[in-house]
Amino acid sequence: MKKSNRTFLLLVLIPIFIEAIIFLVIPILGTCGISFMDYNPLSHSSEFIGLDNYKELLHDPDAIIAFRNTIVFTIAAVCLNIIISLAVATLISQMKSNKTRSFFRMIVFLPCMAPMVASAVVWGRSILNTKIGLVNQIIEFFGGEGVAWTGDTHYVMFSVIIFTLWADLGYNIILFSAGIDGIPSDVYEAADLDGAGGWKKWYNITLPLLGRTTTFVILMTLISYFQMFAQFSVLLFKDGPQNSGLVLTSYIYENAFIYKEMGYAAALSVVLFLLITIVSLVQQRINKVDWEY
Repeated sequence: MKKSNRTFLLLVLIPIFIEAIIFLVIPILGTCGISFMDYNPLSHSSEFIGLDNYKELLHDPDAIIAFRNTIVFTIAAVCLNIIISLAVATLISQMKSNKTRSFFRMIVFLPCMAPMVASAVVWGRSILNTKIGLVNQIIEFFGGEGVAWTGDTHYVMFSVIIFTLWADLGYNIILFSAGIDGIPSDVYEAADLDGAGGWKKWYNITLPLLGRTTTFVILMTLISYFQMFAQFSVLLFKDGPQNSGLVLTSYIYENAFIYKEMGYAAALSVVLFLLITIVSLVQQRINKVDWEY
């Protein structure tokens, strides 16, 4: 590479490096540092307490509940998201008209354009509402009994997952659709000559050749769902009955901004960061793809 090109490349990358240092590296290091302190923003002094915040995590029942709910929500929501979005993307790709495919892609992506908080307010007040909610009205119309979707421990997590899928499926559907459209048509033509049916072509051609897209989608969805916060805060009242909707992000917020326990909240944040990092590395390792077409 010529010296002038190398200089230009460095000049272009400098703003990105500065932004990463200011908004990524420094906050992470600062959070790690605060996690070893008994830090309260309303106090004039902060005492270094070592690993006490992390030791408290092991004996805090609310932290254990939040950790368990986060894992359950993430695994269930990610699995359902991938299955449904891949199925819908496959159905859309079977449509022959480009205008029809574009129309349905626009329809499924519409919920993603609305802010998560605004959508959660609408769902909480008009769809999942116990007394006047649309879902309960439909159930009662057919002779059933209404359910407290966000007020019953048996339905809280189910309700949040359903809302999250509705609000977030469009992204992955578009990504899977792009991946399917990127598969060379001659591969399918060769399969047609061999007499392969629709299911065999999807299972033996489409699914394997979507490996890179699937790896990316799973990774991004995992990272996003581990950090979900808005719907738990808006849909549920005080983390749901018996903390059935308490997740790590909500617990971090409560400790940091309600109880002013910044040191403990920082320790929770570090645990969440490590959890996301480990899961991401393991997922990348498992889904490593070394082919190309």
